[in-house]
Amino acid sequence: MDSIILIFVTLFIVAVVLVIVALNYIQGRKNRKYRKRLEELEIQKNQIDGTPIMPELSKIEAFLKNDKIETLYNHWKNELDDIKKNQIPKITDMILDADYSLSQMDYKSTLYKIAKLEMEIYKVRENSEILLDHIKEITTSEERNRAIITKLKATYRELYQKFNDSKGEYADIADPISLQFENIAKRFEDFERVMENNDYTEVTNIIKAIDEMLKHMTVVIEEVPGIVLMAENVLPKRIKEVSDTYSQMQAANYPLDYLNVEYNIEEANKKISDILDRAKVLNLEDSLFELKVLLDYFDSLFADFDKEKINRNIYEDANKAFKVRLDKMNSLVEDIFKQIDDINKVYHLKEEDMNLLTEVQGELKTLNADYKILLDHTGNNTFAFSKLTKEIETLANRLAVIEDRLDNSLDAIGSMKEDEVRAREQLEEVKGILKESKRMIRDYNFPVIPQSYFVELNEAQAAIKEIVRELDKKPITISVLNTRVDTARDLVLKLFTTTKEMMKTAMFAEMAIVYGNRYRSSYTDLDKYLTNSEVLFYKGEYQKSLELTINALNRVEPGIYEKLLNLYGN
Repeated sequence: MDSIILIFVTLFIVAVVLVIVALNYIQGRKNRKYRKRLEELEIQKNQIDGTPIMPELSKIEAFLKNDKIETLYNHWKNELDDIKKNQIPKITDMILDADYSLSQMDYKSTLYKIAKLEMEIYKVRENSEILLDHIKEITTSEERNRAIITKLKATYRELYQKFNDSKGEYADIADPISLQFENIAKRFEDFERVMENNDYTEVTNIIKAIDEMLKHMTVVIEEVPGIVLMAENVLPKRIKEVSDTYSQMQAANYPLDYLNVEYNIEEANKKISDILDRAKVLNLEDSLFELKVLLDYFDSLFADFDKEKINRNIYEDANKAFKVRLDKMNSLVEDIFKQIDDINKVYHLKEEDMNLLTEVQGELKTLNADYKILLDHTGNNTFAFSKLTKEIETLANRLAVIEDRLDNSLDAIGSMKEDEVRAREQLEEVKGILKESKRMIRDYNFPVIPQSYFVELNEAQAAIKEIVRELDKKPITISVLNTRVDTARDLVLKLFTTTKEMMKTAMFAEMAIVYGNRYRSSYTDLDKYLTNSEVLFYKGEYQKSLELTINALNRVEPGIYEKLLNLYGN
């Protein structure tokens, strides 16, 4: 029991020792971390304190030749004193305070003070660097400014040389350019003067002014020859070409008012004059662009002129073709209405056919009026030929519609005439068929013709008479005539078919009786049947006679029907 207690006590002591060791390790590690950070901040403070502001500031003492530099010097000296005497000592105090908190193992307070210390160091470093940059702008300005001015002088000489080499291309703008070069040269002199006076604040303004003037002169030297060439040479020539072409086309009766050429030429000349005036004061803003726009406009006018020439030819050709079609249509409609009464006497026209002709006449009248308006516009040169071409195309389309409608009406009238001619032709045909039927009846000496045949014959003859009666009517009703023709044709063809069938049956019946006579003496029953067949034959009942004879013979000679067909058929 005592040994167990001893073991537990030992383990407890070991655990406590381990916890203490761990805590000491953690605290030591945290202490070292914060200590290292404080040492780094101490180094940064020393670097700020070692910034070479004072040596740079002392260089300015040699430049104290004007009030501006002296004012700046005093201001910067005060800022440096503030950094050295107030801001850096403040950082030192903050480092000591943080170090004390760390020594007391107050890590929360230490962390907070380190954060504030970092912000303060950042602020003081920024103040020091900005102050140093401001001072260096003065101390290094002479070397830097002279390097800049050397490049600017090189640019000036290049531009001036380029200008002198092609001075003639600048025309009246050469004098303002020369004057501007003189102004730039004076600015170089101003630079030397302010450098001698160590007026470094003014130097920056002069350099900036020279740079802007040279950039402007670069544009001037580059663009003015093009502006002069276009404004004094290219565009005036193009305007003259446009003006001459415009006058020639006007003399040739081309309607060009819609192009406003004269007004636009006047405005273009004003714009060219304004551009040249601005160029004389070296104001070139958008000048080249505006001149190119003008040139493009006058170039486009030639395209418009060519388009009008092409459209005039198209219009004149279309107008000629349209007039021929219109005159033909006018003449045709006039002839139709002159003959309309005669047509109505011959044919019974439907109300819709008459209405269609009346509508066509009205539409044609409106079309003639619209065409006259178009010719009036053509004569007074009001509209462009491109517009006139579209108008004549529209009129042509309307005429095409009228032509189609008239064709439909004429087709109806023509169809009536064709129906009449066809009816007369078919009348002759049915008469011929009827005549042929009568001939066949006469050629075959039938003992008796059935009464039903005469009924069909009378119906066919009556139908033919109806055709003749309908053709003799004035006006003719074509629908009734066509019905009469169809009826007569059907009845006559039916009669013709009946005639052929009756003739064929009678002939076959007669041949069957003649063939059966050979068996009369041998077969009493057959003789009796044949005698009855003869009676039916002479009564005109040819089909019954044939059937009775065939049935009787088939008993004596099976297959007699097929045999007779082979012998006498067809």
